[in-house]
Amino acid sequence: MSRASERAYAAIRAHLLSGQVKAGEQLTEDQLTQITGVSRTPVREAVRRLENELLLVRSDTKRLFVADWSRDDIEEMFTLRQMLECHAAERAARRMTPGQLAEMEAVNRELKAAIALPEPDVARFLDANRAFHDAIIAAAASPRLGQMLARLVEAPVVLRTARTYSPEDLRQSARDHDELIAAFAAGDPEWARAVMGSHLRRAFHTFARTVGPATDARDT
Repeated sequence: MSRASERAYAAIRAHLLSGQVKAGEQLTEDQLTQITGVSRTPVREAVRRLENELLLVRSDTKRLFVADWSRDDIEEMFTLRQMLECHAAERAARRMTPGQLAEMEAVNRELKAAIALPEPDVARFLDANRAFHDAIIAAAASPRLGQMLARLVEAPVVLRTARTYSPEDLRQSARDHDELIAAFAAGDPEWARAVMGSHLRRAFHTFARTVGPATDARDT
């Protein structure tokens, strides 16, 4: 992508994560060019990338919308993510270097600083949280895992974002990260896998509370 496209991608993604737009809200190219400050061509390139990441979707009439998902969609995403990211944590526990562990500790300190503010900085939390999970995937040393997880990690976050988290939910996330770091420091794959599993299930139930009960397939 060109520099203008990269800028457009970063600006649109930040806009989606900021909470200024709602799931299912329509967006236009004119709006996005104003937000990004670049021309239509790089905006279109950025939009295609965000569509590939399932953050934006198009209707049958080619109109552009912020992605929206049902509770069932979110549960499937988290189930797939749990399968892959638990495996990543297990691999990372066997391969984590001291430098990678130190990087994760630094990222988690940034995350804790974001939620320690009188009004938690959710955008900063999201950035640090993403960096933390990216570090695990990097330590797992599996490009395939990274490619497969790319579409799953952000999609549920955009739906309701971590703004649905209570202050205690945010603190619990940081505690989970602390325990993951301890498991990696101990080089214990089973511990790392178990903590990652509970971390993601807890996140799923937090998001699911904002969507409502699951749909019975017999009712659809």
